[in-house]
Amino acid sequence: MPKILVINPFPLDEAGVKRRAAQSAHVDLDPDTELVYRPVKIGPTSFMSPHDWLIMDLGIYEAGLTAEDEGFDAVVIDTMSDSGMAALRSVLSIPVVGPGKASMLHALTLGAKFSVLAQWKPALPRYAKVIRDYGFERQCASVRSFDVEPDFVNLTEGKEDETFPIMLEVAMQCVEEDGADVICLGSTTMHQAASYLAERLPVPLINPGPFSYKLAETLVGLGLSQSRRAYPAPTLRKDELVHRIAAAAARTG
Repeated sequence: MPKILVINPFPLDEAGVKRRAAQSAHVDLDPDTELVYRPVKIGPTSFMSPHDWLIMDLGIYEAGLTAEDEGFDAVVIDTMSDSGMAALRSVLSIPVVGPGKASMLHALTLGAKFSVLAQWKPALPRYAKVIRDYGFERQCASVRSFDVEPDFVNLTEGKEDETFPIMLEVAMQCVEEDGADVICLGSTTMHQAASYLAERLPVPLINPGPFSYKLAETLVGLGLSQSRRAYPAPTLRKDELVHRIAAAAARTG
């Protein structure tokens, strides 16, 4: 029975984790596959600057570094930034999936160019960094924001009638004006809008969270994991140091 750890990138309460876990309704997994959602102990209050990215990398890494010892078969990172992915891949032998890279790569199996639908303008530098780091500049038709301030806890609950049509309008601009063949939702927090958009768009839509669950399940089934040549193991792991940093930061806020 595949057991997959899904790391939520913010220190969410039970209700917040439940909202994130609702992503599983958007994908058909094997009935024996188990998804376990775990929020980080520490994280930024927002996610717009290199300062925030550093803290998120550490929080996600700390939340996942014991996954293999705990009996998990794979790890999924619940953010399109793929925060902490490279570090976790260096210490775990089980597959670690980041929905950012996975979504963009697989968008290119469905079309020649993709666009990313971003939440709001302050987040655009983060997408530019990811696209540049992965070398997708030529295949990325655009990154467009529908410019609604994100709510990382409540997501789009209660704002569907107002927000979903705006998202559709911007996604259509990606298709009609920018030439996108595929749309990637720019955040796993947008999963509530996926069905609405997919039914109305003339091109495929990739919902990154559910997509990454299915990819993780597939990698486990195929016996595949990240290359140790690409993600070399550290000469000396500092697990206890990382746990102490996270525990102290969580206590002090």
